[in-house]
Amino acid sequence: MRTFKALLFAGLLGAAALVQAAPATYTLDPHHTMVLFSWSHFGFSHPTAELGLGQGTLVFDPQHPEQARVEVTLPMSGLDTHVPALDEHLAKPDFLDAAKYPLVTYKSTKVEPLGKDRFRVTGDLTVHGVTRPVVLDATLNRIGKHPMSGKPSIGFNATGTLKRSDFGVSAYVPNVSDEISLQITTEGSVEK
Repeated sequence: MRTFKALLFAGLLGAAALVQAAPATYTLDPHHTMVLFSWSHFGFSHPTAELGLGQGTLVFDPQHPEQARVEVTLPMSGLDTHVPALDEHLAKPDFLDAAKYPLVTYKSTKVEPLGKDRFRVTGDLTVHGVTRPVVLDATLNRIGKHPMSGKPSIGFNATGTLKRSDFGVSAYVPNVSDEISLQITTEGSVEK
């Protein structure tokens, strides 16, 4: 039977091995990633739409979180408001012009640790053929072995705002709000 000291030492070695393995590159899971955006519609309602994840990666080292990098691609074909007619309208040239600009991308340029698993992530967002910096307030939900897949995994939530007119999408401003609120949740795993 192993002694308590032997078990403790083995646990410390296991933790050390995890630290030495960093940084890790996580592939974001499109089935557990939601990128939601909402706006004011003439002050009467606040519709929400989702852009499905095409692909994404996150490089993260718990010992050096300021070196984290995230990059995602969101195809406009994944736009979903749960109202088909609104999906069609938002995809037209007076809004997002999805035929001409089929992808939305985000690539981080700076990560600032704020303490207690909180981060400020600055990155270049490209929408409608225009690239502008967007800041996200991110929270690390969990990092560790996924109980179902057994793979090293990570999960984050993030929020932010942007002005759609900054990206050349200004139809009906100010009646349909210029400010767009973002809510994101994602998880990813290290693919072996």
